[in-house]
Amino acid sequence: MNVNAEIKPANNRELVLTRVLNATPAQLFKAWTTPEILKEWFMPKPYELALVDMEPREGGKFRTVMTGPDGFHMDSTGVFLKVEKDKRIITTDAFGPDWKPTEKAFFSAEILFDDLGNGQTRYTAIARHWNVEDCEAHEKMGFHEGWGQVATQLEEVASKL
Repeated sequence: MNVNAEIKPANNRELVLTRVLNATPAQLFKAWTTPEILKEWFMPKPYELALVDMEPREGGKFRTVMTGPDGFHMDSTGVFLKVEKDKRIITTDAFGPDWKPTEKAFFSAEILFDDLGNGQTRYTAIARHWNVEDCEAHEKMGFHEGWGQVATQLEEVASKL
């Protein structure tokens, strides 16, 4: 992959966020795959992760419980489809542990860590939705703003690892 090329949505069911972060791919990967570190940055403040249970390996489970103001509570379960150390993570909520289908899949996420050298990484988050309506709903929920804020929080935490 050409690390100088920014990824664009492939179709009207994808959302893409790209940032150059001051952290190495190894630092970012560690922040993504260590539950206690993930809790520090994953949700846009004042939201937070109350629970993280994950096995960051292909076929491994993940579960997060997100909480926030006004009683916000979201329990999300899925699996890791691909885990390439310091390079890429792909998850989906279409399946839970033991490959049991979930009631309603919303999206799959692909996270890319492209080493730019000098302690910088091109960080790309791609959200792939099953249909246009879910993609539009995710965008209206504030995908770019929320994932952008989270990328800033990720940089702050990962750069110190």
